[in-house]
Amino acid sequence: MEKVIWRKFLRNIISAREDLANNMRITFNGACREVTGSCALIETSKTKFLVDCGLFQGQEFSTQDNFSSFGFNPKEIDFVLLTHAHVDHCGRIPKLNKEGFKGKIYCTLPTRDLTEIILLDSANIISKEALKNNSQPLFREEDVVGAMNNFSPINYHEKKRVSSDVEVRMSDAGHILGSSIFEVFVQENGKEKKIVFSGDLGNNSTPIIHDMEFIDEADFVIIESTYGGRFHEPAEWRKKGLHQAILESIGRKGVLMIPAFSLERTQEIIYELNDLAESEQISKAPIFLDSPLAIKAVDIYRKYVSFFDEEAQRKINSGDDLFNFSGLKYAKDVEESRAINQISPPKIILAGAGMCNGGRITYHLKRYLPGSKNHLLMVGYQAENTLGRKLLDGNKKVEIDGEFISVRAKVSALGSYSSHADQPKLLYWLGRIRGKKPQRVFINHGEEKAMLMLADGIKQKFNINSEIAEKNKIYEI
Repeated sequence: MEKVIWRKFLRNIISAREDLANNMRITFNGACREVTGSCALIETSKTKFLVDCGLFQGQEFSTQDNFSSFGFNPKEIDFVLLTHAHVDHCGRIPKLNKEGFKGKIYCTLPTRDLTEIILLDSANIISKEALKNNSQPLFREEDVVGAMNNFSPINYHEKKRVSSDVEVRMSDAGHILGSSIFEVFVQENGKEKKIVFSGDLGNNSTPIIHDMEFIDEADFVIIESTYGGRFHEPAEWRKKGLHQAILESIGRKGVLMIPAFSLERTQEIIYELNDLAESEQISKAPIFLDSPLAIKAVDIYRKYVSFFDEEAQRKINSGDDLFNFSGLKYAKDVEESRAINQISPPKIILAGAGMCNGGRITYHLKRYLPGSKNHLLMVGYQAENTLGRKLLDGNKKVEIDGEFISVRAKVSALGSYSSHADQPKLLYWLGRIRGKKPQRVFINHGEEKAMLMLADGIKQKFNINSEIAEKNKIYEI
């Protein structure tokens, strides 16, 4: 009798271990109660892979989080699914490659090309910071080149087998050119589990690109929450607000500074400035694009017109050059950038970085923030601890490159320019999942307040208890 009980006990232990081994696991290694450092590790019984591998961002690229261990062995990762080319999603891929990753990186063609210019630009910035701080850089240009050899682009809506037990399919996230929602199909014990990663979902009615797409069925959903507690201004306010800011600056004979992300936001602003200029709604105040990275991105945008929405394609087919018009000047090198200072106001300067934590915008901020006739117009998300956030919060003195600068210029923001969905659009996307509804919803990529407010919205609208993703916690799914 005792032997029978003992054998049954052993069988139960073995069965429990097999169940544990067969359980799929997900670990969030970044973008937990913050919007940077996106990186999720998924482990099946046969495969280990990542969704994104992004930089943590604050005031410097060299934040300690980027140098810390991944929390997994890069050599054991089979592949990476890259949702889009923003540095907080792709920026640690060269480090991953440097530490032994040899697998493929799956994304769209535009994402591949945009990621390359983003990572090369980041390597340049990181190397300069390391030289200034007498330290080792997070990665170098050769690490970027090595990583780019691993890229394997796939098309939207193409279901592709990426390992013996995993297939993936991408849909348009409507966030930036080539951005993706990933559907991940995993075979476990003869059954299929489907995990959906929203990536960064777009703010519908964004110029140039398509709106976000919707998906069929999901067992598990990981959804971003950048603006999980916000309601954006109506889209029609976007061009109206930009137009008004330009007219005010012209009237005061001031300088309008617009810090903008090099990918998508800069192209959107140029698109709308083009409309205003061609309809003669703004006078001939010169407009300067002072961002080498954004200029390179424009060239990539021109290459992938097939990814544009119908309105943008119609304009191009009618002979309109969306990214070039009378009065727009591209500052491609340092000399052309410095020459902007010689032009008397009024003038408009569009420059990176979008959060003011580097790039050519910092030179213009030092020069023009002290002037009361000038205007700093924010058109993108400003993360905690960035210079842009401090300015938007109303600080009257800020430190730029070791120098304290008085802020007398007007500082304002246009929320309607966000390329992230607000709470109503996030809930709408989640509610549009057709067929089988998700068993569990994980919320990531947001500051704590935004995550909690989205969780509350999901509970009220769908009666689903969503989970706030905790960094480095292992979730069995």
